Amino acid sequence: MLPPLDHLPSRGAARATALAGKFGTIDYAGMEAMVGRLAHWLVHEVHGGLAPGSRIAAWLPKGVPAALLPLAVARAGHLYVPINPLLKHAQAAHILADSGAAMLISQPARFATLEPGDVPEGVALVEDSAIMAAMEASAPALPPSAADPDALVEILYTSGSTGRPKGVMLSHANLMIGARSVASYLGLAADDRTLALLPLSFDYGQNQLLSTWWAGGCVVPLDYLLPRDVAKTAARHGITTLAGVPPLWMQLVEIDWPAEARTTLRRITNSGGALTRPLIERLRASFPAVDIVAMYGLTEAFRSTFLPPAMLADHPESIGRAIPDAEVLVVRPDGSVTADDESGELVHCGPLVAQGYWRDAERTARRFRPAPPASVHGGTAVWSGDTVVRDREGLLRFVGRDDAMIKSAGNRISPSEIEEAALAVAGVAEACALGRPDERLGQAIVLFVGGEPALCETDREVLPDRLAEQLRRALPSFMQPATIMVLADMPRNPNGKLDHAALAAMALETAA
Repeated sequence: MLPPLDHLPSRGAARATALAGKFGTIDYAGMEAMVGRLAHWLVHEVHGGLAPGSRIAAWLPKGVPAALLPLAVARAGHLYVPINPLLKHAQAAHILADSGAAMLISQPARFATLEPGDVPEGVALVEDSAIMAAMEASAPALPPSAADPDALVEILYTSGSTGRPKGVMLSHANLMIGARSVASYLGLAADDRTLALLPLSFDYGQNQLLSTWWAGGCVVPLDYLLPRDVAKTAARHGITTLAGVPPLWMQLVEIDWPAEARTTLRRITNSGGALTRPLIERLRASFPAVDIVAMYGLTEAFRSTFLPPAMLADHPESIGRAIPDAEVLVVRPDGSVTADDESGELVHCGPLVAQGYWRDAERTARRFRPAPPASVHGGTAVWSGDTVVRDREGLLRFVGRDDAMIKSAGNRISPSEIEEAALAVAGVAEACALGRPDERLGQAIVLFVGGEPALCETDREVLPDRLAEQLRRALPSFMQPATIMVLADMPRNPNGKLDHAALAAMALETAA
């Protein structure tokens, strides 16, 4: 049986470097001590101690606290709730309220953005400096825990096609098996150094840490401003592994890379959107000796498939086959397995399947259902809602999504979150957000709004600018519409509802 999450520091050689960056270096022995001291502080000292199973939210940039909190919270017997640092106060407030967080760890500048009512009564606000002080103090340390690997340890918030973000419940085993699986198929080793560019609040981003530590390697977290910062850091630290999404690769192939960075880089991994043939060619030209690993996943089951690098040239459109420890089936509406070259729904079975959505039995019942009869694992499976095709070689090709999710710059975005923000603006009576194909982003956001009749004639010319300004204050950068269109009459279907097909066609025209 796999150990609990907080045992990861014991997997590396004591004096090998586990974490490096502007803060210096931390070896595995030092990481173990810091995790133990922080866990002791969380149990015995902070605000008189927290009840076991308390939710601890963190709204932090990359750094030592954000990297080590998942391990320390697990060791303390609490549940970790990471909040994407790109989110604004309204989204953070929703996560705090929905999770029932007992504590929010952040920085003074972020605390200053919170408005009255954002923080539920009783939530303790703790600055990240207090976290660093607890880890560095000469204080008692909790030893590695004896937690049940199947026990809940983390709530990871992800957007859905409707409504606000929902919390995916993850166990110790979910995270540890994911770490082991990725380390296995990527061939990570103790001499690997991973440059962590993705937000640590994403499952893909968090796994940069966990899979590297499973292999005993080193992680270098980086919040970068410019693409050349990535190349310089890769050269400085001898980076071997980069994980990213297509928009990031588009930026990175447009810069000159130092020879030192090209020499050490072994692999790049992609998820959060498909690699196009032109982008693959540019990656090959920029990094001719580097393995390119294409992957597909969903937060509810972490990662489902990967395409071995040797197969990318002949199958650039494929998302590959099941990763280790995952069982992936393509099924018809009746649950039977499809034939080769027949489209069906991707269903993920096995130990990577999460435990459902936090305090949301209705949505859990829709997505987490009994595995198809053909499943070897049985039990509960994740019915993805994604349509794929399996070919004669057992490789899968993504066809499309059944829901209305927008996938932009590697982010899964709920249209309703954008629509709710738009409807809060005076003069907006209706709103519909859609995605249209975009070479750099995967999808760009198009927002259609209908103005209030009384204001439509007088305010229609200035409404887009006023709306855009308020959306910039209310939503994170990755949720900002590329195009805003104010319509005098929103198209409707015979039932009087908004005609999404007509709006989708109009969205495509905005790209012309």
